[in-house]
Amino acid sequence: MITISSIRSFFPLAILLAGLLAGIGLLPAERAVAQPAGAVTQPDADAAMQISWEVRNRFRLFREERDFLLHAETLRGRGVLASEQALEQQSDGRGWARNTVNRLCIDLTGRVNEPCFRDGVRESYLTPTDHPVTVRLTGTIPVGATCAWSFDDGDGPRASTLDCNEPVNFRARYGRPTVATVDVSSGAEPAQHIVGNILVRDILIAGLGDSIASGEGNPDREIALADDGFCFRSYLGLSGQFYRPSRAGYKGGRACEAPDTLQAWQRYGALWFNSPCHRSLYSYQTRTALALAARYPHIAVTLLPLGCTGATIADGLFGAQRARECLLSKGSFNCRGSVNAQLAELREAMAAVKKRQPNRALDLVLLSVGANDINFSGLVADVIVDNPTERALFRRSGVIGSIDESRTALARELPRAFGKLREALKPLVGDLERVLYVSYANPTLVNGGAPCAGGRAGFDIHPSFNADPQRLAAVSAFVKDEFLPQLRNLALCEGGVLCGDPAADRMTLVDSHQRAFADHGFCARAETDPEFDRACFSASGDSFTTDLVAAASSPLTCGAGASSFRAYLPRARWIRDANDSYFAAMTYPQGLPGAIQPADIHDATWGVVSAVYGGAVHPSAEGHAAMADAATPVAAAVLRLPALSQVIEQPLPPLERPRE
Repeated sequence: MITISSIRSFFPLAILLAGLLAGIGLLPAERAVAQPAGAVTQPDADAAMQISWEVRNRFRLFREERDFLLHAETLRGRGVLASEQALEQQSDGRGWARNTVNRLCIDLTGRVNEPCFRDGVRESYLTPTDHPVTVRLTGTIPVGATCAWSFDDGDGPRASTLDCNEPVNFRARYGRPTVATVDVSSGAEPAQHIVGNILVRDILIAGLGDSIASGEGNPDREIALADDGFCFRSYLGLSGQFYRPSRAGYKGGRACEAPDTLQAWQRYGALWFNSPCHRSLYSYQTRTALALAARYPHIAVTLLPLGCTGATIADGLFGAQRARECLLSKGSFNCRGSVNAQLAELREAMAAVKKRQPNRALDLVLLSVGANDINFSGLVADVIVDNPTERALFRRSGVIGSIDESRTALARELPRAFGKLREALKPLVGDLERVLYVSYANPTLVNGGAPCAGGRAGFDIHPSFNADPQRLAAVSAFVKDEFLPQLRNLALCEGGVLCGDPAADRMTLVDSHQRAFADHGFCARAETDPEFDRACFSASGDSFTTDLVAAASSPLTCGAGASSFRAYLPRARWIRDANDSYFAAMTYPQGLPGAIQPADIHDATWGVVSAVYGGAVHPSAEGHAAMADAATPVAAAVLRLPALSQVIEQPLPPLERPRE
């Protein structure tokens, strides 16, 4: 039997609003540098001949070049959001990551594969020794010309002779320039001698933080839903039972009177890049790193994603935290119940890097954290839990929070924790300019900044949910007027925030895209939304059949099957509502102490958490892509990457670092 104390233990994780949309910010004026914009330009075919080169499969998290080329192509001439929308249409809403997730250099437990076999070649992921490069002769090439190529990295030249229209593939030594020369011969004319330098810059990026960092709300492979119903009990038995769509493939008991094991049910769950932390390839951190790699052909990007849904600064970054889900592999669960501290994981990784390559350093940290530290999940619970039975239960157990409590934490606890985090990051990155603090955005806005009207629309997946208009407006105002401004102050050492050396302790703030989300909150709707959403997610909050007999076989009042839902199609809302969370992920959290695990998968507690643990009130893939669109040029500026018009023509200079 579920007790009030057990509900308190994990319900706050369920509705956490670390799903506020992260914003994209402008560099402080004194730190601004030229920012790249647009797609990579191609060499002029009528220009003088020159040596041009690019790194192949340069987003090193991907083991197979085809996965990188998919993004490089769709990003050509597009932003990340436009690219995501094109890929969503191309995949018929099933998502581009559904197969890529099995072809990574980090396995599904979060372990870095050392070595990683990328395109058939054995490589060290964190400390590469060389990179695959394609070299071409571009410009006005004489018809039938022959090219005698030579590549010398100091250990003697490597030579080959080819038709000048053919590219040359070789592996360039990392950390050492390669002198490329080509002698172009055509008929009786004297050979033309052309020289160029090849120097690959491998950028090491770490991702830290909470569910915004991890990509919560966007499983790499969305759950497959059945068209028939699955029974949940209501709390205390006062409201009986209700049916919602089942999981496709599940053959066990669907009625509340026919319980089954969680393992049998979980075999048909959604798939995440990392289940314990709900890490997703759709996260803004992955998309930012990937966009850098796609747009700059002379770099490689090595991403170490460590963000974890539910993380606070104390429990998540500095200390271990509870896992969200267990990994199901070969018929058994792989679950320790907890996740290691992110800073400890990063220190361990960097120690291994320094041991092999003493001069290799961490180039950039992408960071989003703070919402869980002020118990934003408690505010969300206060807004959406409306049924008197559940509301009284959750209020007594402390699940429902208050703005006053969050305000106190925002003024006292969070600044102290943030100061501690700042000091912990300094030894890892040196200049805190290299920490991009990606803030949240207000998830409750529509029509240019008005609060959502509230109601059951988008939240009728559970009978007790109903977004109260007054409480919703109050929380929306708190986010706009207090929470987001204080996060800005914390990142920039402004507004009375104490920093030892404000000039050196300032992070690089990313928050400017908050304006874009003012039209795309969880209540946004449009005629261009997917047909399933318009037909089956009722604006009046009556999407589901209430008759138990009918709901067992057809739970949706629209009469359509739940299997037609697609999590990855363009929508007006960039925030997952509770209906989206259930239809995309339907999460039954497992990384919890056995004493508080419900034995019955039809339990009332599972009814609540299955509707919110998969990302309710978190950014969709489109939301994360919009965040990446603004974060990418800021990251490029901090990394001192050149204007895109220069990238094809010359190798990148080494990045100057301050002396320690």
